[in-house]
Amino acid sequence: MRWKRSGSDVLATTRRLAAATLVAGGFLACAALSASPAAAQDTDWVEPPASVPKAPRGDPTRNLDMLFGALKAAPDDTTAKAVEDRIWAVWLASGSDTVNLLMARTKAAIDKDDRVLAIRLLDAIVEIRPQYVEGWNRRATVFFLQKDYASALADLRQVLRREPRHFGALVGLGTIMQEIGDETNALAAYRRALEVNPRLKGMADKVRTLADKVDGRPI
Repeated sequence: MRWKRSGSDVLATTRRLAAATLVAGGFLACAALSASPAAAQDTDWVEPPASVPKAPRGDPTRNLDMLFGALKAAPDDTTAKAVEDRIWAVWLASGSDTVNLLMARTKAAIDKDDRVLAIRLLDAIVEIRPQYVEGWNRRATVFFLQKDYASALADLRQVLRREPRHFGALVGLGTIMQEIGDETNALAAYRRALEVNPRLKGMADKVRTLADKVDGRPI
């Protein structure tokens, strides 16, 4: 059951979830979150590629460990993008025909801007396959598009508990931190995303710009 809450209650809940999500991601830049929301910042959200290679066989955890090692060592953007696509392939592999069908229907619903249906489908996915990180990540994206930041953060927390290196979720977390006016923790999330994916498109520039604002502030 959903009920209406005041704007201050929603913001307070969002801040609490943001703190919990930062902890789930393995870091927390500061104990207290910003006291007031800021105007909307850039809302870049890392999406999986339109097509991905076939997921490699074998243990997904071992495959991801190897791929993330290769991602850090990538000598150029082209190589990094190829490795990144293979990481997405592992994350997107649900191991369930039912989940695959529901994900396809979710994409169709999102393409038609039917977010209510998309969330219903994603609700079913996370219930069927709670360990499937892309179910949570995709639902977080839809909640973000609806500006339901508390729900988006709750889902990002689930993603990062299962896969702390999920650079898409880390960028999403940073984006929401900026939206609610917490640039310090936004920077922490972006830096973590850049740490696991050093060639993440546009992220180095974003970190530099935000660091100038955050690190340059007087104490």
